[in-house]
Amino acid sequence: MTTVRDIAKKLEAFAPLRYQESYDNSGLLVGDANAEVKGILISIDCTEDVLKEAKEKGCNMLVCHHPLIFRGLKRLTGSNYVQRCAMYAIKNDIAIYACHTNLDKMPTGVSFKLAEKIGLKNIEPLAGEEETVYKLVTFVPSEYTETVAQTLFDAGAGTIGAYDECSYRSSGNGTFKAGNDCNPFCGEIGKRHTEPEERLEVIVKSADKGKVIKALLSSHPYETPAFDLFETHIGYTYAGLGCIGELEAEEDELEFLKRVKALIGIGCIRHTPLKGKKIKKVALCGGAGHEFLGLAELKGADIYMTSDIKYHEFFDAENNTVLADIGHFESEQFTKELFFDVIYEKNSKFVIQYSEIKTNPIKYL
Repeated sequence: MTTVRDIAKKLEAFAPLRYQESYDNSGLLVGDANAEVKGILISIDCTEDVLKEAKEKGCNMLVCHHPLIFRGLKRLTGSNYVQRCAMYAIKNDIAIYACHTNLDKMPTGVSFKLAEKIGLKNIEPLAGEEETVYKLVTFVPSEYTETVAQTLFDAGAGTIGAYDECSYRSSGNGTFKAGNDCNPFCGEIGKRHTEPEERLEVIVKSADKGKVIKALLSSHPYETPAFDLFETHIGYTYAGLGCIGELEAEEDELEFLKRVKALIGIGCIRHTPLKGKKIKKVALCGGAGHEFLGLAELKGADIYMTSDIKYHEFFDAENNTVLADIGHFESEQFTKELFFDVIYEKNSKFVIQYSEIKTNPIKYL
């Protein structure tokens, strides 16, 4: 049986809640975490029509990008769509889970998915966040190094950027003398013992310290394993909003914008005057991301695409970067594919379906 909690764990393993912005409200918003999942509907937004669609399709869990509830609800009287949606979900036993800015920041998240669709290569975060990390150093009998290392990797250690299972190992000899009350793995009580060991070093994220140390203690063969945990002075950029990458080949500005317009199915693209040059380096941010225009310019982007740009904000693009508003919904629409890839199980007993309702509240003539 797959529960709502099981699905939440999958989503949070892919996009941990700790990465969400302070104003955000990602996670399970409505519903019983222990309820069995009978069907999942995937949508960008949670609206009354989407919830009715979920019920009609036999789905008792809605996974959406934008949280239904941003601020605390003081009453449930049905006076607005947020309250009505919450009431409908509760009455019909539909769990609502939102994965918002934490998904935006993932290196394979919302912006990266759009970049992939556009055909960008060498993609990296635009506004990267440095995360404090630690270096765990321990000493393991040579024949047990791989076992201990794998246990640490499984607990979350050894991740640097997009690389997993990273470690450093060097060989040497360790010495110890076991006291009378010891139960040594090797050597004799009262005699100094020399054991061929490997120095094993792995990077550990702050949030994973506890479980990594627990994994070390459970897998290390020594009765009292020696280890050190050092805070590094260099943060590793793993997550971040927006992304920047390059096209395989240069494209004409107007032709590039026309291609993007057709790809995302938007009625129009608002943009600053074209510069009459080729597009090679592209920066983008799914959703509202005008604040990162300066970063896009600093990193040499020929064009920066985001949404929700105000009139006066277009004047901020004074340099050689074209600024384009490609629509909030349009820039995030491929998020549904991300959800499907994370949730899908080959032999699952529940069905995953995309919502057929286009929740974009903005229409174009």
